[in-house]
Amino acid sequence: MSTRNPASTRKQAAVAVLAALGVTALAACGTDDTGEAAGKSGAPAPKTVTLVSHDSFNASKEVLAEFTKQTGFTVKVLKAGDAGEAVNKEILTKGSPQGDVFFGVDNTLLSRALDNGIFAGYRAKGLDRIPAEYHLDKEHRVTPIDSGDICVNYDKKYFADKKLAPPVTFDDLAKPEYKDLLVVENPERSSPGLGFLLGTAAKYGDDGWQDYWKKLRANGVKTVDSWELAYNQEFSGSAGGKQAKGDRPLVVSYASSPPVEVLYAEPQPKEAPTGVSTGTCFRQTEFAGLLNGAKNPEGGKALIDFLISKKFQEDMPLQMFVNPVAKDAALPELFTKHGVVVGKPETMEPGKIAEKRDAWIQQWSSLVLK
Repeated sequence: MSTRNPASTRKQAAVAVLAALGVTALAACGTDDTGEAAGKSGAPAPKTVTLVSHDSFNASKEVLAEFTKQTGFTVKVLKAGDAGEAVNKEILTKGSPQGDVFFGVDNTLLSRALDNGIFAGYRAKGLDRIPAEYHLDKEHRVTPIDSGDICVNYDKKYFADKKLAPPVTFDDLAKPEYKDLLVVENPERSSPGLGFLLGTAAKYGDDGWQDYWKKLRANGVKTVDSWELAYNQEFSGSAGGKQAKGDRPLVVSYASSPPVEVLYAEPQPKEAPTGVSTGTCFRQTEFAGLLNGAKNPEGGKALIDFLISKKFQEDMPLQMFVNPVAKDAALPELFTKHGVVVGKPETMEPGKIAEKRDAWIQQWSSLVLK
């Protein structure tokens, strides 16, 4: 998944976890050959379709080759920083975009992108395979591609050694038995930090979330600027298959962290060393959209159709560590065996996020960082 603030590094998410754990993202194969200039009389359509994304987009070469085989278009990926930075670049170049399709705007940034008119409407083929809960734009300017959950992770060994049950809910985190155990990220600089703040606002309401954070502060919550610092330096659990350096057994991360830990550990353990407090989660959904002024709208539409195809959807989990949104896409065994199902994550309308986000971050800073 993606970083939500231009000052932060990518996960983000999620999604997230791939880049944050230091796994090198594989740039999609492609060429710079766009054929003859579009718009000239009789000129052929460009042979390349350009996908602009945050830095953590990843897809297997085989899957992208299948898209080329099906459509004749080669995918060129232009990575434009973390999600917030990438969205801002498209706003600044509105009408003369860097590419044809943008991938990676999520529900925390969606209203900003839509309000600035960077996307053209397009109803993707196969959209009926995606549940209604993911359709946040009724005008189909964007298409839901993946989802993930920001949640508190816990170090299983710590809690087993202490004979202490790990926390499950937001309320649990403020209890005395978990004092000085939690590290979170600054929501002004970190996507998971912002997601966790939004989760508390969704849980406790516009008036109640501040009191909740006062309780967390009194209970010794620690704040750092990035996911990397929180997970790789402060967390006591495993970090990308290696023993972390920290002394905090609770960290804001992702529901996909346990499968990642198993995948990159050597040798692979039978059980993930980290668990997920499923009552502390905030749901993120990422979207793709056809950019206004795209030079290759035909290729862009074909690419969006492909992003929700069963083949691409089933490729995503082990490429970007996010969940597919298409109902017919199956999860890999790594996810079904070591992942967790978050039954009722907190959610929030993009319009409310856009309205409240900046003020909430300022209020959070005055409460927690003072």
